[in-house]
Amino acid sequence: MFLDPVFYYAFFLAAVLGVSRVKRERKNFTIRAQDAYFELRQLVPAGLVAGLVLSLAIVAAGLTVPLATVLLVAVFTLLFSLTGNMRLVGPAYTVGASFFALIYLGGRSIDFFFVREAFEAAADRIYPSVAVLLGLLIIAEGILISKRGNIATSPKLITSKRGQRVGVHEARKLWLVPVFLLLPGSALTLPFDWWPVFSIGENTFSLFLVPFVIGMHQQIQSMLPAQAIKAYGKKVTTLGVLVLLVSVAGYWYPIAAIVAVSLAILGREAIAFLRKIKEENRPTYFSRKNEGLMILGIIPNSPAEKMGLKVGELISKVNGLSTRDESDFYEALQQNRAHCRLEVLDTNGQVRFVQRALYENDHHELGILFVHDERKWDERAV
Repeated sequence: MFLDPVFYYAFFLAAVLGVSRVKRERKNFTIRAQDAYFELRQLVPAGLVAGLVLSLAIVAAGLTVPLATVLLVAVFTLLFSLTGNMRLVGPAYTVGASFFALIYLGGRSIDFFFVREAFEAAADRIYPSVAVLLGLLIIAEGILISKRGNIATSPKLITSKRGQRVGVHEARKLWLVPVFLLLPGSALTLPFDWWPVFSIGENTFSLFLVPFVIGMHQQIQSMLPAQAIKAYGKKVTTLGVLVLLVSVAGYWYPIAAIVAVSLAILGREAIAFLRKIKEENRPTYFSRKNEGLMILGIIPNSPAEKMGLKVGELISKVNGLSTRDESDFYEALQQNRAHCRLEVLDTNGQVRFVQRALYENDHHELGILFVHDERKWDERAV
């Protein structure tokens, strides 16, 4: 795994995502929601679990893929990441593009180090095992999106089609999923006697831990982030199951493998396109409301988080005073700097009351991010 540039590049990408998110959040709100290392902390743990499950399934099934596929996946991961859209570094695009590139390059002589031997060994051109691997990775992608995609989505301010300032939530996530793969032949040899090599009949196989990057890039504006991302993840998982079922038939009918990979790429694009159209045709959820002040984001470890306030809730009263904008909210807090009592309308339309003592080092707005007019960049400490 440490020989694969994707392993190191995934950490670099996660760091870039974290820094760019913090800059944007500070520009919008003069404060960041999560620190710049949040994406790095999320990169590995969930991916390790997903990779372990996939590895057990792949090794148990004896699924083998040519080394040329691993090389191509690394190349397409690097290329597609340059677009800035983390969805494109997902398996549907990187593994899918590698499958079709292998059809064209398989069996050819490429005069570049050990790459020549890797592609010459891939003479069969069409590998149903690559399509099966793609189906499994898309299932893992859907589950990761459903379970982990809604964690700490980033609040963001945009201008609507009507020219009004509204809020959205952006989820740009990366997961590093290391998967054990059986690679046939001896295209890549290592000087270790203990390296696991298997011989089945006349065929030799090596066991390698290959890192795959799974990414998501979703902007939610018409509903709560958790609901939208969970529904999105279910659709991706369903697509993965369908791709897996079709790809298995490729062992008997090679054309089925091509159909499965095509379905993966087109299906992944269709899911993203339909979601975007649906979002654009619905009213914005995070906008100014007559009933109160909409909560767009919560700063971690802030008084608002300790009071149990949630994204999407409306604050109708502060210390008994009605609030319609940030100015009303701040003035109401000043009525009693030692204690605050909020009347909150939750996402189900139910009224509840929360209260808390305030301390000298607490955030002056309780750590709540609201929808407001655009603020200019400043250098205040945050």
